[in-house]
Order: sequence, then structure tokens, then C-alpha cells
Amino acid sequence: MSPASSWRRNQFAATAASFIGFTGFTLVMPFLPIYITQLGVTDLGAAAVWSGLCLGVTPAITALLSPVWGRIADRFGRKIMVERSLLSFIVVMSAMALVREPWHILALRAIQGVFAGYGALTLAMAAESAPRERMAQAIGTVQTAQRLGPAIGPVIGGVVAGLVGLRHAFFVTAGFYAVAFVVVLAMYHEPPRERRDSRAGGRIRMRDVAGLPNFLLLMAVLFSIQLVDRSFGPILPLYVVNLGVTPASAPLVTGLLVSVLACAAAVGHHLCGRLMARITARAVIAAGAGAAAAGAAAVAVLPDLFVMGVSLGIIGAGVGAAMTASYAAAGSVVPEGAHGTAFGLLSAAALAGLALSPIISGFIGSLSIRTVFVCDAVVMVALGISIQRLMIGRAHPAIVEAAEDA
Repeated sequence: MSPASSWRRNQFAATAASFIGFTGFTLVMPFLPIYITQLGVTDLGAAAVWSGLCLGVTPAITALLSPVWGRIADRFGRKIMVERSLLSFIVVMSAMALVREPWHILALRAIQGVFAGYGALTLAMAAESAPRERMAQAIGTVQTAQRLGPAIGPVIGGVVAGLVGLRHAFFVTAGFYAVAFVVVLAMYHEPPRERRDSRAGGRIRMRDVAGLPNFLLLMAVLFSIQLVDRSFGPILPLYVVNLGVTPASAPLVTGLLVSVLACAAAVGHHLCGRLMARITARAVIAAGAGAAAAGAAAVAVLPDLFVMGVSLGIIGAGVGAAMTASYAAAGSVVPEGAHGTAFGLLSAAALAGLALSPIISGFIGSLSIRTVFVCDAVVMVALGISIQRLMIGRAHPAIVEAAEDA
């Protein structure tokens, strides 16, 4: 197999596995608050708290272990690490269909966190396989797949839940992960060990990467973006019911709203490259944060289902553009051979935000659901101001060239 066809095949495998896995995950996770109420938690505040804990525990543990799994992947290969992660999801998702108490879900989600992290690893797989000049495009393609999966997953999940119930929908999710596992096993070809070593250029310490221009700031940006992006999970289904949607229709309506958010974020990922060909990453991040703040404020001020749909689209587009610009800006200052360490640190920051977001959102939502959107708006305004004042420099020319080629 020629090098060109080999990296494209690896690109397809990483992209397809991400798309299938993220689609399967969002078949059920957006409806976790409803599933918890079906387990006997009838108080909406308590359901929000349980949902926040269950949604947050997995990324919290994953964030702590991500550097460890990254080091192991650098030594033994990323393919086996992704296969390990996908297999664990098959087992855990199947077990979730058998739970009887909310703490059972919390325990399973904690176990899932130990073995999770395939999303970041598929990004690394794509970057590792691609030629240097196509690395940005490869990463962007996998990121788009990771957004498009959640765009259609909740809609499918809403239909599946209506047909077989939320409990049995977890078995369907396990089937999705089984397909993703087969795709990686059959199609991904690990690049030769010599190629990875030739790029290494010696051991790169984490503190060396953290000291690169803007790197710590961009880690904070990714943390803040995820803090807002994942704040809707514990409260969106409950808010939909409060707006007058019947409990029977809530899963489908929630699925449609989550899909709007995800589709808009995918558009933001795609448009970011074109924007960065014309303006700086700093401007893209600030503009994305401003758009997300406006959308969150609109939801808080105007409690209407149509307004929510439009506002979630604005939030998604802003978050997507800001996130891609942050990864691209951080990657542009990382020296050859340090991308594994760098993406590990960036992923840890993003996962920390993802972990804390549903927990904070759940507790705030137990007091006032609309206050969650007010807090989201405040965070994004603060982010936009901070990035304008503190970020230095322009996007690396290689990033601009890749954006123009796209």
C-alpha cells in the first residue's frame, strides 16, 4: 500500500470510528436525566444533581488519566489504546441497561472514565498518520466527525427510546461501539515505529510545552469553552418539560435541540479554517465567545422553545469556531515531536471543563435552570475579553496555508 493511500485509509478509520462512537454515545446520554427519573428519582432538583454527577464523573477521571494513557500510547501504539477504550464502552453501555439505582449509573460511569479517551486518541491517530502538511486538515476532519455524530445521535436515540424504551437503547449504543471497534481493528494500520521515533527528537517535558507562547492561556480557553458547551446536558430535558412539552415527547424534542447544537458546532469547526485564513485566531476565538454569550443570554431572557432552538444554533457555531481556533493556535507553536504531549495537555484541560460543567450545571439547575444560561453568558463574555487582552501573535503560517487549501 502506498504511503498516500495508507494515511488516507487511516484517516478514514479514525474518522469513521469517531463518528460511529460519538453517534452511539449520544443515542442515550442526552436522555440520562429522564432515565434517572425512571429509576425512581421524582424530584427534578435531585434528578439534575444525579445527572450532573453521572455526566461529570467520566471526563473527570479521564482527565486525570489522559497523560498516563498518552504515555502508554506513545510507547505501545495508539491503535491498541483505542481498541481497549471501545471494548470497555461496549461492556459498560450494556451494563447500564441493567441498572436499578442511580448510584449504579454513577459507578459504571466512573469505571468508564478509567478506560475512556478514545476521542482524543483518534485525533492523535489522524495527526500521526498524515503528512506534516496535511496534519491540520486531518485533525479538523476527525473533529467534524466528532460533532456530526452527536448531531444525529440524539434524533436516532429519541426514536429508539420511543420504540424500545430508554433502557434497551443502551444495548443499541453498545452495538454502535462494536461496529467502531471492528472499523479500527480492520482498517487502521499503525505507522511504523521508526516513523514515530524519528519525529520524537528526544524526550519533551510537559513543562517545556506548557511554557510555549499562549499555550497555558489556550488551555484555559478550552476549559472554559467546554464548561459552557457541556452545561446543557443535566438541565435541557428538564427545561424542555418546564416549557410545556409532555414527558412522552421530551426525549425527541431534546434530541432535536441537541442536534441543532451539534450541527451548528460542526459548521463552526468547518468555517474556522476559512476565517483563520483572513483574521487572527485571537479574533476568531473572541468572536465565537461573543456569539455564544449572546445565544445563552437570549435563552435566559426569552423562555421560548423556538428561541431556544435558534439560540442553541448560535451557541454551537460560536463554540465550534472558538474551539478549533484554539487547537490550531496551540498546535502552531508546538515543535516537531511534541504534539503527543501537547494534545494530551490540551485534552486534559478540555476534559476538566467537560467534567466540572455538568456537575456545576446540575447544582445550579437544582436552584434555577435559567440561571445556568446566565452563568454561561458571563463565562463567555469573560473569555472574549481575556483572549483579546492576553493572547499574543498571529496564527502560524502553516495553519493559514492549510485553511486556504481547505
